[in-house]
Amino acid sequence: MKIHLNQLSHTYDVEVLSNLSLDLEGYSSVAIIGVSGSGKSTLIRLMSGLEKPTSGSISVNGHEVDEEAYRKKIGFVFQNHNLFPHLTLKQNITLVLEKTRGFDKEEASIIAEKYLGMLHLEDQLYKLPKNVSGGQAQRASIARALSINPDIIFLDEPTSSLDPILTDEVLRAVEELKGLGKDFIFVTHVMGFVRDFADYVIFMDKGKIVEQGSPSILDHPQTKELYEFMRKVR
Repeated sequence: MKIHLNQLSHTYDVEVLSNLSLDLEGYSSVAIIGVSGSGKSTLIRLMSGLEKPTSGSISVNGHEVDEEAYRKKIGFVFQNHNLFPHLTLKQNITLVLEKTRGFDKEEASIIAEKYLGMLHLEDQLYKLPKNVSGGQAQRASIARALSINPDIIFLDEPTSSLDPILTDEVLRAVEELKGLGKDFIFVTHVMGFVRDFADYVIFMDKGKIVEQGSPSILDHPQTKELYEFMRKVR
């Protein structure tokens, strides 16, 4: 995966990201960490093309993130599963495949069952989101992101609303996806998952990238900000 950020800034009512620049190549699983309000979720939304930056530019794998060709190559998993509440888990996937990728009903059904099965949901196909656990709903959301065969999967705090048991359930499911040949960019507050799954870590504080490197930076912080962060989340 190749990521290029050039003087990236973003403002809502206040400046959330401030003049970020980054060149990264050769990593397949990038974690973005930091305290609440540090700008990490904003950064992942900008990198996925869900929002446009106030200033600066972003390219991923040689594509500007506002290109349609890039948007078709990514999947996004939100903090809350964002499933359509009136559709079954299977229909949440088949509808996307039929309406946005042009698959017929039979093809969409086969693909939906494949990925729901991969996330251990083969016995939940015909249930509505309200009738499954939070962990199962979030795994269905991951299956939906995978179903479009993306090159990159973005995960924005996919376990933020889950209890510790369901958090472990979802993160174990994500770890099982390592062999699919996909790239991952994710925001999480679970440092054990960062150590196990990431091959590069970006630590943010107050809208800036303060420290970055391999997951070993978590155990050997070079900045006061990362040291204090790790002291609180251990």
